[in-house]
Amino acid sequence: MGGVRGILLDYSVLLRSAADDVNGDTGLSPGADNLLRRLRYSNIPTGISHEQGLSSPKESFLQEMSRTYSCSIFCLSPEANISSEVAQIWEDKGGSFIHVVSSCREDFYHKADCSGWLKVIVGSAEGKPTNDADYVFATGMSRIFIHKLEELPLVICHWNKKAMGKAILAVGYAMKPSREEDFAKRGAFPLHPTQNGLIFLPLNYELSISSQLQLVDAVLHKATDEILAVDMVSPSESSDRVTFTRNLQELQRYVKCQLDCCVIDPFNNILPVLDRLKIQEILIDLEKLNIPGGRKIRAPHFLKVDSFDKPGLEQRLAEAKLSLPSIVKPQVACGVSDAHSMAIVFKMDHYKDLNVPLPAVVQEYVDHSSLLYKFYALGGKIFYAVKKSIPNADTLLTLFADEGLKPLHFDSLKSLPVDKTQPNGDEHQIDLELVNRAADWLRTTLDLTIFGFDVVVQEGTGDHVIVDVNYLPSFKEVPDDVAIPAFWDALKEKIVSGKNKQARDIS
Repeated sequence: MGGVRGILLDYSVLLRSAADDVNGDTGLSPGADNLLRRLRYSNIPTGISHEQGLSSPKESFLQEMSRTYSCSIFCLSPEANISSEVAQIWEDKGGSFIHVVSSCREDFYHKADCSGWLKVIVGSAEGKPTNDADYVFATGMSRIFIHKLEELPLVICHWNKKAMGKAILAVGYAMKPSREEDFAKRGAFPLHPTQNGLIFLPLNYELSISSQLQLVDAVLHKATDEILAVDMVSPSESSDRVTFTRNLQELQRYVKCQLDCCVIDPFNNILPVLDRLKIQEILIDLEKLNIPGGRKIRAPHFLKVDSFDKPGLEQRLAEAKLSLPSIVKPQVACGVSDAHSMAIVFKMDHYKDLNVPLPAVVQEYVDHSSLLYKFYALGGKIFYAVKKSIPNADTLLTLFADEGLKPLHFDSLKSLPVDKTQPNGDEHQIDLELVNRAADWLRTTLDLTIFGFDVVVQEGTGDHVIVDVNYLPSFKEVPDDVAIPAFWDALKEKIVSGKNKQARDIS
């Protein structure tokens, strides 16, 4: 038996009720917008059904929604054979159709052929049949009842897993909406099984997290989206330094109880990438990868600073092999609003008035011909892209000489002065073998599945300098038809490896 072949949403579950239409305007019901966005990128055909004689404003609104969310529109009568109607548009790939209707319209299409259909009824009253998908699947029932529209992805995920068996692994994911949208629109989070047997379920904090975790084999998270504060002053190196949102804390708590659920990646494993000082200290060991006579890969020179007014700063910078200009970054690397507030300092006496959050890390400014190599590690596969970057020091000095060489404050997530010539990745003939060794070493050292790091090649020496490391990057510079399958493979390899290890531990 196949999984979910198509999803038909009755207008009654999408449109606001008359009671909610304060101004008489037609609009979407609570949860409908998020659901339609997710179904648009689910790789499952989706349609909207409505009856004949619907008011013109509502029909026009549904037509607009169908265009916005790439849905088909079906105008049906109570006597319509729904199977016949959808067969004219949706390809027969086997499996079941899901028809989602409100409880007040559950019997509207009374002549529909129920074979191959599951009717999901939203807003059921007490005493209705079970909403246990396991029972519905096992008994061959054709109806399932849910309380809220937001529960539909769980039904789809559960139905696909039951229909396709152990060949399918479910990945629950948690991240901020804008990041989810970015991944989803590139096809990364389908509810329909991927070519390597994964389905993706958006974890919903408004529903029972415990119940959702029972459905999934793994949790993919971007915990840095859920940070409230990071304490860089405390000497502790534990997760106590990071204050997560209540939602993320709830997820952590329940994941601990779900022993057969793989976390990608364990929450403690991401702690080093939150701390620029810690990452710099880790990168020092890159020296072990260097071969005599070959190009070097290394960390930039750096120094932690707790105060810009403390006497002896100039001497400490010199001892750390730091010269001007230098780049100053907050020690906290992500998750808080000012983590990307940085500055380039040209003169020593400008440190005292520097507006960069403390504690900070002063980092070597590497002349690199305005070329930045962004590397992405997706499991064991490495990809990279070449981007324009900040000019060399002499160019910066010329650009800002008229302003008295005041510190250049900037947000690293926004634009910076860059060389306007087209980047040429062959100019330095980057040593991919060397960088790949570094990627393997970072993967083992950090124990991360998907991460990114930035490399610049120093003019004159040819040193490869890793200037930044981050967790679960977007890797959008890599073509989707290459990156997304590699992303899926990395996730599946991690899940299968975890399950195999668990089986060995039990035996």
